[in-house]
Amino acid sequence: MKILFATTNQAKVRYYATRLQEKGFDIVTLSDLGITQEVEETGKTPTENAIIKATSYAQQAQIPTIAIDEGVYLNGLSPEQQPGVHVRRVNGRRLNDQEMIEHYLHLVEKYGENGQLTGYFKKGIAVATGNSMTTFENDSPRLFVNRQSEIIDEGYPLASIQIVAPVNKFKSELTREEEAITMDIEQQPIFDFLSQVLEEIRESIETVQKEKSQSD
Repeated sequence: MKILFATTNQAKVRYYATRLQEKGFDIVTLSDLGITQEVEETGKTPTENAIIKATSYAQQAQIPTIAIDEGVYLNGLSPEQQPGVHVRRVNGRRLNDQEMIEHYLHLVEKYGENGQLTGYFKKGIAVATGNSMTTFENDSPRLFVNRQSEIIDEGYPLASIQIVAPVNKFKSELTREEEAITMDIEQQPIFDFLSQVLEEIRESIETVQKEKSQSD
């Protein structure tokens, strides 16, 4: 059973798709399927945007589809000031990686204390099939600082201004072993959710195929 991981963000592909493949799921990407049409994300929350993307791409690909969207929420900012789902868009303009880093460094300086600003990423996850939609949300605490790593993770530029407390390193500088004891544990609820939903979909498909085979 092929499963579409619907994102053009290569950092998400490297992290999420790779881990799901390690769990034995046959993950394909938009690039693999030659899908180039972009979906307009008009939701007000990460989950709403994930639903929009999962629904649209599942219709195009005709296979089960995963979409993950996220928003940034920073302590000390009013609701109107929050980046929210517009993580990369400021005043209607999409920022490139370096512009995005500079914008958030400014927020740390303006709203943080001692060069640090806490907050969290809210992730919305949606899994769509032809006749079902399942969603999940997960909050991940973050510590942003007023200095930048020399290593920029393309697609995840904010990793270069985040410190991962257990190992006291920039997120963009973590080794695979350090990811395993920090980020993998943090993201485990998401993988537990995806594993359960995808197994249920696989079992459902196998049941339908078995019933069809017996009736032929």
